[in-house]
Amino acid sequence: MTFVNPLYFLLLILVVPYVVWYIIRHKRIDPVLQVSSTAAFKHYHHTWKEYLVHAPFVLRIVCFVAAVIALARPQSTGEWSEKNIEGIDIMLCMDVSTSMLAEDLKPNRIEAAKEVAIEFINGRPNDNIGLTIFAGESYTQCPMTTDHAVLLNLLNKMECDMAETGLIEDGTAIGMGIANAVSRLKTSKAKSKVVIMLTDGSNNRGEISPFTAADIAKSFDVRVYTIGVGTNGTARYPMKVAGYTQYINVPVEIDTKTLKHIANITDGLFFRATDNKSLHEVYQEIDKLEKTKMQVNKFDTHSEEFFPFLLIAVIALALELLLRSTVLNKLP
Repeated sequence: MTFVNPLYFLLLILVVPYVVWYIIRHKRIDPVLQVSSTAAFKHYHHTWKEYLVHAPFVLRIVCFVAAVIALARPQSTGEWSEKNIEGIDIMLCMDVSTSMLAEDLKPNRIEAAKEVAIEFINGRPNDNIGLTIFAGESYTQCPMTTDHAVLLNLLNKMECDMAETGLIEDGTAIGMGIANAVSRLKTSKAKSKVVIMLTDGSNNRGEISPFTAADIAKSFDVRVYTIGVGTNGTARYPMKVAGYTQYINVPVEIDTKTLKHIANITDGLFFRATDNKSLHEVYQEIDKLEKTKMQVNKFDTHSEEFFPFLLIAVIALALELLLRSTVLNKLP
């Protein structure tokens, strides 16, 4: 049995001075009668009320101790269990350049990508998943983790305004994004190590070329699945002019040849997503990847055991009040 709030046991120290005070007080108020001889009391028998005289004190102690134990929240623990689960190590590598604000996907490319990625993460609870973002530069938004609540929170905070406001350089550094993601996977011991790279443009920034990054991924047995997102031809794009937002049609420039070659080098696949539905289907296809069997030691959840102690405290208090108001009632 374990206790959630063990510090409450310090309150039991108060029992010691209370017992000492009770003994001293009882001796002081104990009636004394001086007699010349005790022969008259030779055959005196104690009544049952005399045996109950200290019962309220005992019940009060029991009530206090039981209440303290209840406050400490005792919990019964389960047993260690071993189970085999399947999972892989995945780094999501997502383009956050300003072009991801184009609205050929609804409500725009970045929000559509986030929505599908969230669904993908929720469907893989056993996987180590991390997030790398890139525009003209790249950095890790979230290292690989099985704490998907943290990952989803950071994914929701991912916005294109980082490049728009100058926090990172705008552009499309595909090679830097892949290299950053691979750096998080290179020490992984999982059987399958995967980078899912999503972009809506062609490489025009970065110190590492996409093909060099693909070779690095290959050397660490990391497969890269590339996704080119955006409609064919042109896309509706919001542009701020003199404090107002105007929409213009901009050409969609996705270097599919490069993305295909990256996937081929790393034994991955290339996907083209032109709308929300096809993007969703891409992630469904990737979800069918080979999974790694892992043995996980899991400890069962705790169950609360405070109620019996709380019940004992209530019963003891009720009995004390009952005795004091009936058979042990004292007249002033």
